[in-house]
Amino acid sequence: RLFLFRMMASADGHTKKGKKSHGTPEKVLLGRPGNHVKMGIVGMPNIGKSTLFNVLSGLSVPAENFPFCTVKPSTAQVAVPDKRWEFLCSVFEPKSEAQASLAITDIAGLVKGASDNQGLGNAFLSNISAVDGIYHVVRAFKAKAIEHVEGDVDPVRDLDIISNELRLKDVESMEKKIHQTRRNALSKDKKLKDEFACFEKILAYLQDNKDVRSGKWSNKEIEVVNSCFLLSAKPVIFLVNVSLANWKKGQNKWFEDIKKWIDDHCPGDVMIPFCAQFESQVTEHKEPESRKEFLKESGMKSRVTKIIHTGYSGLRLAHFFTCGTDEVKCWTIRAGTKAKQAAGVIHSDFENFFICAEVMSFDAFKEHKSLHEVKAHGKYRTEGRDYVVQDGDIMLFMHNASAAASKKKK
Repeated sequence: RLFLFRMMASADGHTKKGKKSHGTPEKVLLGRPGNHVKMGIVGMPNIGKSTLFNVLSGLSVPAENFPFCTVKPSTAQVAVPDKRWEFLCSVFEPKSEAQASLAITDIAGLVKGASDNQGLGNAFLSNISAVDGIYHVVRAFKAKAIEHVEGDVDPVRDLDIISNELRLKDVESMEKKIHQTRRNALSKDKKLKDEFACFEKILAYLQDNKDVRSGKWSNKEIEVVNSCFLLSAKPVIFLVNVSLANWKKGQNKWFEDIKKWIDDHCPGDVMIPFCAQFESQVTEHKEPESRKEFLKESGMKSRVTKIIHTGYSGLRLAHFFTCGTDEVKCWTIRAGTKAKQAAGVIHSDFENFFICAEVMSFDAFKEHKSLHEVKAHGKYRTEGRDYVVQDGDIMLFMHNASAAASKKKK
């Protein structure tokens, strides 16, 4: 018998309850479907992107003081901290432990004119196209030893440059697509005609200096948007890199202007201040106790966990666990995944020959400590294939094993 524990941490580390589906139309989400998705670290040159990547990944990619020191993107699987996973490991004491991870790519700095291939722009924009979400790093510190490609530090100007370059590349993409499909405007095929009309709507939205992700699109329009793989449709988390002195003080003169820019241009997007220099110092303390003592003595807080959690939830990722004495393992899914599809993440037979899912909440298991006690308190239930898996669910998937075996013999 296999216990499957599923949960998703929101940006602030808390969980949110899901709901059963009652036949209402499901909202189609922007972005590529599936759970094999990744975040990309994007921004101007010399702003701390590679330093942040080194902190998150534990790798050591070049982080030098010159533009384009990261020409080829580096990618790492970064562990997603989760206290519930730690609790399950402590309960089952498994031989093997595997926690959830988030794929993160360090992409070389973009400059003004990247959409016209300035500074190897086309190659770098292509790297952004390959990721599913963006950590947009903004430099909000002055340092004579670290040159800025524009000559001086101006976070709002940098935000405009990166945002415009991504949008201009989308405009170019949509103009090409419209040119190639213009005859569809006169087609008798309603689907082709509607698709072309949506292409024109997307282009007009971009030409109005608006990012696609901030638009209100119908389900059918979102399906068209997703087929275009637009840069400005990707979720963005703004990471504001400040000096060590500012981090100690807890203030920065550019915060207010940066927040206003985000609220004006992409309301709802998250801004997280951090200090790459401080985070780099934190990672020098390899042992948990040493790191804890360093943070206590410094009087400052690390933002790494928040950055990882926010990227994870920004991609609408979730995870469930398989738990036992042999292994406690996280399996990543997209938030809103139904029970049948969640079972398929483990094995296709679990999905193809799905019968039902037996469910109890993580909180119930933690409170009562055993399946027997959870059942005794009436907190154990059976759900069907269309049940939307909720944060904190513990699930036992039932499938027709004999049918699966018969199919394999054939």
